[in-house]
Amino acid sequence: MNFIAAVIGGFFGLLFVAGLLVSFGQLFQLWRVVPERTVIVYTFFGKVVGQVDQPGLFLPLFQFGPKALLFPLFGKTYTVPTLLHQSYLRNQLVNSEEGAPMGVGVWFEMYVNDPAAYLFRNSDPMGSLKANVATAVVKQLSNLKLDVLLEDRDALSRKVREEVSPTSTQWGFALGSTYIRKVAFRDKGMINEIQRKVVNRLRQVTAAMKQAGENTVAIIHSEADKQASQRLGQAQAVRPEVVGQALAEIQREPEVAEALFRLLEISATLKSSGKVVLAESIGSGLILSLPSGGAAVSAVRPVV
Repeated sequence: MNFIAAVIGGFFGLLFVAGLLVSFGQLFQLWRVVPERTVIVYTFFGKVVGQVDQPGLFLPLFQFGPKALLFPLFGKTYTVPTLLHQSYLRNQLVNSEEGAPMGVGVWFEMYVNDPAAYLFRNSDPMGSLKANVATAVVKQLSNLKLDVLLEDRDALSRKVREEVSPTSTQWGFALGSTYIRKVAFRDKGMINEIQRKVVNRLRQVTAAMKQAGENTVAIIHSEADKQASQRLGQAQAVRPEVVGQALAEIQREPEVAEALFRLLEISATLKSSGKVVLAESIGSGLILSLPSGGAAVSAVRPVV
């Protein structure tokens, strides 16, 4: 029983001693854990004595010596994230050369590359950087032609970045990509007028396309009619020759020719719009009369 009590007492004693050691180490910052993309800046009596930018476990005693024990009393540590920050400024007022009020939206990214300058050279480096970008946008884009504002965004973005980069470096920032994402009209009356002009232009283009299509179709129809007329004319010119050759062949057989002509005569009579009336026989045949005023026609065969 005494042994078990001693083991339990020793265990809790070790826990108490370990807790004291951990508290002592945290109080005097005997070790620090540096996260990824983070820099820890150490100051002693108001002066920067060093910084740590390597992630992992860090022991200040090995780098700063015994004075590291005095950092919690006479110094201060600052944790500065060096992650990539992105920001977007909306509706920066710019006037074009034509006097049109334009709203410009600029997107940019930045990260801290000098933690000491970021901490001590400017009390609000992020706000100052945004104000500097807005000023550069107004400076570089004011009094430009409207078509340049709307079309040359890449070149204008590079100008804005070149304008801001030197100042941002002084404040510990490295300015990354900068791009003008939006250029819009701010005057509602001008927007309505542009919309009206665009709609009218679209109507004109649509009407022109429709008229061009109708003209093309008319040309195709006229060309087809022309070719058809030429073909019909050629057919009408050839028809007498063809018919004459056929009749010449038929005339070689008188009986066949006579039967053919009688048959054609009867066919033409039957196709007439008048009525065919049988009359009294005269001589050896019947007389056919047309009540509609046509002349009488002899029948093709005798009456028995």
